[in-house]
Amino acid sequence: MPSPPPPALQRVLRPVHLWAIAVGLVISGEYFGWNYGWAVSGTVGFLLATLLVTVMYLTFIFSFTELTTAIPHAGGPFAYAYRAFGPLGGLVSGYATLVDFLLAPPAIAFALGSYAHFLNPNFSVLPTAITCYAVFIGINLVGIKESARFTLVVTTLAVAELLVFMGLIAPHFTLKNFLTNPLPFGPAGVFAALPFAVWFYLAIEGVAMVAEEVEDPRRNIPKGYAYGILTLVVLALGVMVLTGGITDWRRLSTIDYPLPEALAIVLGKDSGWTRLFTSIGLFGLVASFHGNTIGYSRQVFALARSGYLPGFLSRVNRRRTPHWALIAGGLVGFVALLTGRTDQVIILSVLGAVTMYVISMGSLFVLRKKEPNLARPFRAPFYPYFPLVALGLSGVCLGAIVYYNPGLSLLFFGGLFTWLGGFVALGKHKERINGEALLERVEQ
Repeated sequence: MPSPPPPALQRVLRPVHLWAIAVGLVISGEYFGWNYGWAVSGTVGFLLATLLVTVMYLTFIFSFTELTTAIPHAGGPFAYAYRAFGPLGGLVSGYATLVDFLLAPPAIAFALGSYAHFLNPNFSVLPTAITCYAVFIGINLVGIKESARFTLVVTTLAVAELLVFMGLIAPHFTLKNFLTNPLPFGPAGVFAALPFAVWFYLAIEGVAMVAEEVEDPRRNIPKGYAYGILTLVVLALGVMVLTGGITDWRRLSTIDYPLPEALAIVLGKDSGWTRLFTSIGLFGLVASFHGNTIGYSRQVFALARSGYLPGFLSRVNRRRTPHWALIAGGLVGFVALLTGRTDQVIILSVLGAVTMYVISMGSLFVLRKKEPNLARPFRAPFYPYFPLVALGLSGVCLGAIVYYNPGLSLLFFGGLFTWLGGFVALGKHKERINGEALLERVEQ
């Protein structure tokens, strides 16, 4: 009796949807989180860290696109590492990607709660954050087509709002403010600020997780990535530089709502523009929360389908949405919310991301040698220099995060080795798992 086909997803996404998902996944990073980088580096120190990370992401995304189009799989980096390094490589990459996407939403939920509290002190941060999880898991259960339309609307509004924000504060920018105490911790501060600079772009790689839901992925994915990364570079540098020049940066370096506070400084808290921005500013956070919910659910789905997580997490509902994966990821996020530390959740999420970047670039080099005949509709430009730069800078970021955050790094790698040990003890690293056969089907 033939075995049943593996759970499948629906191909409905086009380049405009991919742009919206790519930008939407990340755009909350322009609204909050990055400002914690000022606290450890000052304005100029953080600008240097941001420029370094911007180069890393530009080279990474144009290299990563080769992998995404060659192996359009919902597991994304897990699938590439599995193909290049085998089951153990897939596990390491899958774990890092899970940490990246499971812990980004709690940080965003904290910010949503903080923005709501800024608008109305009667709204408590934690209950608002928990409510967000319930609402957006519900929206995602409806189906990817409807979720993509929602993402397109809120992402477009969020981009427009950031442009308006920059226009409102630009007249109040002074170079004197920006250069006040610009590098208080010296060159070391630049490295300490790297995880917060990564937050500007973190999760754009999540487009890979919807690769199985894209119409003609080999043509449309490169377009979505290119439009997305260029949009984010403009927004990240514009928001960070202009905000740093309107007041003493220390006033904004430890809060979850730096942009509304910046407007309150230049226009007054009771200004109609300030309150309007804070109200619609929720769209940027909503776009990222929603996009990361799509990302983590597809990663959980792919790992479960390949035997790395319990099989029931790969089930899809009648709308072909991985409902159990959505719910399980939401429970992890709820636990993370109880810690109450946005900065630490951000650092853990970034740690997962840069670990995955290192493995993905390694996978690119290995697959070029191991499978030279693999169909590559998009090839990394300036190979091998672009992926080498991305690999080197990702390694620098990883080393800096571990050095400046030893406790969180111990937690991250402790979880990895625990999962790895259990995987080996059960002998699963010797099995031809479902994921291997599935990779072959995806290519066909």
